[in-house]
Amino acid sequence: MAHWGQAIYWDREIPLPKLAPVQAKVTVALVALLCFINSYDGEFVFDDSEAIVNNKDLKPATPLNNIWTNDFWGSNLSSNSSHKSYRPLTVLTFRLNYLVAGGLHPVGFHVLNIALHAVISALMIDVFAILIGGLAYDENNRKLNHAPKTSLLAALFFAAHPVHTESVAGIVGRADLLCALFFHLSFLTYCKAFNRGRFSVQWVVVSLLLCAAAMLCKEQGITVLVSEMLRTGLLTRLALMGLGGLSMLYARWRIMGTGPPAFTEVDNPASFAENIFLRIVNYNYYYSLNAWLLLCPWWLCFDWSMGCVPLIKSATDWRMVWLLLLWCVLIGLISQALCSQDSQRRRTLTLGLVLLVVPFLPACNIFFRVGFVIAERVLYLSSAGYCLLLAYSLGHSLSFQHRYNPKLLCVSVLLLLCVYVARCALRSHQWRSEQSLFTSALPVCPLNAKVHYNVGKNLADRGNTTAAIRYYREAVRLHPTYVHAMNNLGNILKERNELIEAEQLLSKAVSIQPDFAAAWMNLGIVQNSLQKFGEAEQSYWNAIRFRKKYPDCYYNLGRLYADQNRHVDALNAWRNATVLKPDHSLAWNNMVILLDNTGNLGQAELIGREALKLLPNDHTIMFSLANVLGKLQKYKESEGFFLHALRINPNAASCHGNLAVLYHRWGKLELAKKHYELSLKLDPEAPGTRDNYNMLRRKLDQLKRSAP
Repeated sequence: MAHWGQAIYWDREIPLPKLAPVQAKVTVALVALLCFINSYDGEFVFDDSEAIVNNKDLKPATPLNNIWTNDFWGSNLSSNSSHKSYRPLTVLTFRLNYLVAGGLHPVGFHVLNIALHAVISALMIDVFAILIGGLAYDENNRKLNHAPKTSLLAALFFAAHPVHTESVAGIVGRADLLCALFFHLSFLTYCKAFNRGRFSVQWVVVSLLLCAAAMLCKEQGITVLVSEMLRTGLLTRLALMGLGGLSMLYARWRIMGTGPPAFTEVDNPASFAENIFLRIVNYNYYYSLNAWLLLCPWWLCFDWSMGCVPLIKSATDWRMVWLLLLWCVLIGLISQALCSQDSQRRRTLTLGLVLLVVPFLPACNIFFRVGFVIAERVLYLSSAGYCLLLAYSLGHSLSFQHRYNPKLLCVSVLLLLCVYVARCALRSHQWRSEQSLFTSALPVCPLNAKVHYNVGKNLADRGNTTAAIRYYREAVRLHPTYVHAMNNLGNILKERNELIEAEQLLSKAVSIQPDFAAAWMNLGIVQNSLQKFGEAEQSYWNAIRFRKKYPDCYYNLGRLYADQNRHVDALNAWRNATVLKPDHSLAWNNMVILLDNTGNLGQAELIGREALKLLPNDHTIMFSLANVLGKLQKYKESEGFFLHALRINPNAASCHGNLAVLYHRWGKLELAKKHYELSLKLDPEAPGTRDNYNMLRRKLDQLKRSAP
């Protein structure tokens, strides 16, 4: 007894064994694991820094309710700077990963991503079986698969498609994985509403709830309703799905608060093209590039912005050929889907195209501007439609054995799967670290300033500033208004004491983006080093004006005031730094040192003790407080802090030297001798230590001679 569906005539030609349902799903899941398992011990890379490492919503100390009012990156949705990416269920899984692992350990995050992809890939067999062979049941009400080989082949292609690497090996791709999981569960649940000619409203409601869950993982989830409505015939079903979809869209819009996010030209240059014709042309060129990534996923890149894809500015540009080719193929497929005499072909092509195109709609710039040129992760759902069409094409070709060499096609299918698996393994390995990820993008997008910037930043973080300078300069050359590259390059030049060029770069950065607080602060540091004290002070205050809570800037402002002997202003600036950031060790320490140097020993002691309540294991503050207590002749307490500091940092020559001075004053001469020697062993050039040591030795010699 079948509701609808019949055996697919090309299925028997597919060069795969006919497996039992469980065997087929296990096989697909194992292939998925094989493709991406080598990313399990990767680092947090690229967007993981913002979405996971720096996202306070993952921390147990942050109220759980925050995930419902903040965006994917931890910013409040009502903020104008928010990307409006509302994905609370995805963030919730990150938080659970954090709790289970007891902190930010990437292995657990990666393992869950890989497992999700394996589950989704296995689930795709059921989805493809319905799309190809229809919905059918046997006498025992068990679902039948009229296309077991074609659905298996399509699922294998999906499991091993290299374009999925960003979604699986990049932890932030969890949003795409969870969205796909609930998307397909929603579809399968909707299909359960049709059983032996009966229609179940309850299953439709469950399907709508799963659709809502998909949308709470990523915005694309809403598109499953379009796919389901295209398979809905009766007015009641259409009304249910339409009402559910409109309710979700309204709720989503209300949550966004201040409207859609604001993106810049570097994020999506085509949307800022000077006329509508050029926008349409470039949008379609982007579509053709996405299609090429599905067809030939060899050139993959973590970022496609900032000049990676130059705009088409003329109808004579040779790249117009790709647009025409794309639409010729699509029109050909659509005509076959609508006009073919073969009902099985019509259904498969129609549903394959729906699954290919509909999930891509939110990323196509038609309804609203998106914040990227190309993003491989948005193809995770759409690739299922491509895999279905590819499996159909191969099966259909094999059914005409008199036209094609079946053995050659069989070998081609197996070779393609092997190439996919190998490419996935290579690409997922590149996603294991930022160094390999960023450098892998250089041959793919040599014109992308962001690629050069990220390579430079990674090199600088690893201490290779000479090479980092080269990449930062190239980023600025490719994109002359790239303020972040200017800021980082200026910082490195500042550290290398190339202050004039550093000042020029940072001045240019703040002239391009006047509210760039970090660049203003760094400019102030450079100007201070150049003894342009008035300009430096103004730069610091500009930074604070654009970022009210900026403890590091207050700290540097305090250093400027201290250099000018404006001691009260320096103390106030450092106090502001500690109010904004109570664990700002440098600000606390500088206050103690300044008060010590100006003879305010009592106040210095109070500040030091206050600091150690907040930072009980900070050896630098212990050292400074011990010096103050020694001058106050509180030798026992001073000794305790020196010894505690040395337990934390036993190789601090200055700490051994000052403890020796304390013992020298205290009259514990043998202990003084021991710590002078330890200090000189660690740092033979320690200022004043050798003189004090020689003075102590003379005193010890005198005591020996005068002894009876």
